[in-house]
Amino acid sequence: MNLFKSLKHQVEKKFYKVYQKQLEAEADTWKIPRHIGVILDGNRRYAKASGLDNVIKGHYEGADKLEEVLHWCDELGVEIFSIWIFSLDNFKRADDEVEGILGLIERKMRDLVTTEGLHTNQIKVRAMGQIEQLPKSLQEAIRQAEEATKNYDKFILNVAVAYGGREEIIEAFRGHLNAEILKGKNAEQIADDLSVDKIAPYLYTSNLPDPELIIRTSGEVRLSGFLLWQSVYSEFYFCDTYWPSFRKIDFLRAIRDYSHRKRRFGK
Repeated sequence: MNLFKSLKHQVEKKFYKVYQKQLEAEADTWKIPRHIGVILDGNRRYAKASGLDNVIKGHYEGADKLEEVLHWCDELGVEIFSIWIFSLDNFKRADDEVEGILGLIERKMRDLVTTEGLHTNQIKVRAMGQIEQLPKSLQEAIRQAEEATKNYDKFILNVAVAYGGREEIIEAFRGHLNAEILKGKNAEQIADDLSVDKIAPYLYTSNLPDPELIIRTSGEVRLSGFLLWQSVYSEFYFCDTYWPSFRKIDFLRAIRDYSHRKRRFGK
C-alpha cells in the first residue's frame, strides 16, 4: 500500500510539473490583475489534516507560503497584494492560539525590515485594521516595517490584521464626519454632500485601486467581511486547497479564470 501511494505521488508530482509549465506558458496571453486580495484560510485545518501536534505550526507554514506567493506575484507583474491574516473575530479564539498567531505576525514583521528581497523588490508594507487593539510590541513591529518601506512604490503589500470590513466602513464614515464638522458644516449639509467619493479617502486602501480579483482558500465560499466596500466590482475565486498547501498552479488557475471573465461593472 505504501508503495502504491509513493508511485501515485511521483506520478502526480510529474503531472503537476508539466501542467504548471503549460500554465506559465499561457500566462503571457492573460490579463493580469493589478490588485489581488487574498483571504489566507485553512491554516488550522491544514495542521490537523497533516497530523501536526499544534495548530500554530499550520500558521507558521502558512506564513512561509506567503513569501512564495509574493514571488509569483512578482513574476506575473501584480502590483498590489492585500492579505487578510487576522480578523477582529479571531480575538475570540483560545488565548494560546491568539498569542501564537500574533507572536508569529510580530516575528514576520520584524523579519521584513531586514529581508533583502523586500528592499531589492521595493515592497511597501501597509497595515490595515484596528492596530491599536494589538499588543504594543506588535504595533511597534508594524510601525518599523511601514517606516522602513514607506518610500517604495514598485509593489504594495497590504496586511489586514485586527481587521473587520464593517468596522473599516464605520471608521471611514467617522473620519469623513469629523473632517466635515471641522469645516463648520452642520448635519444637514454633511448629509446633502455625502457621496462615495467623500468616503473613499478614509478607507484603509485610500489612494489605491480596488482589487480586481479576490481569492479565498480552504473551500469556504464567502468573504467574511474582507474589503466589503472595495470589492463591489471584484471578481471572486474560491479554492478548496488549504492556504499552506496553496500551489503555483492554484494561483495560476485563479489568474486564468479571472482573465477569461468579462467584467461589466454593472453595465
